[in-house]
Formats: sequence, structure tokens, C-alpha cells
Amino acid sequence: MWILNYVTKNSLTDNVADKGSVKGASNGRVQINASNDYSKIPIVSPYGITYVPTVGEESVVLTAGGEDICLGTVAKAENLSPGELMLSSSGGASIVLKNDGNVYINGRAVS
Repeated sequence: MWILNYVTKNSLTDNVADKGSVKGASNGRVQINASNDYSKIPIVSPYGITYVPTVGEESVVLTAGGEDICLGTVAKAENLSPGELMLSSSGGASIVLKNDGNVYINGRAVS
């Protein structure tokens, strides 16, 4: 939550946040076309989650400590209620954790 508050507060005055389209990614770094062209900037994600965004995804770039970082891609919350979580791949695989305790893998309930 503090990141959202920081970005919202400071991006209006200091231009520390930017949004653009992924041009390419490899080895934990990404190229993003936004108001600036960002090249080979690191991807930041929660511990234990590693990903490579696909070309064309909308991404958020944050300038922190004088360096640019990719904060992540813009979420597409398809058929999710507040509090639910979905992990998905560009190939269509998914794991969904529902508020009622159900878990779905590729659309099938798992007990």
C-alpha cells in the first residue's frame, strides 16, 4: 500500500512513475517503451515470484534512488472478486484461489 501511496503522491509532481508497453524481456530485465525508452531495467516482484512479461503488456516503471525499475504489469482481473488471487501464463494455464476456499487449476476444481 505504501508503494501505491508513494507513486500516486510523487508521480504528480516529480515524474517518478511512468507506464508503457513491454518491447522485450530476458534475464530478469525488461525493455519498455513509455514517455522514455527504458532498456534492460530490472523487474521487481514479491519474493518467490519470478516472471518474464510478454511483449505488448502494459508495465509500470518507477524511478527509485536514481534508478529505474519495472514494478510489474497492469493486472487484468478476469472474473475475480476482491480478495481472490489468480496466477496465469500467456499460454492459458491458471491457478485461482477463491474466497470460498476453492482452488481451481486450469478451470477445474481441486480438493
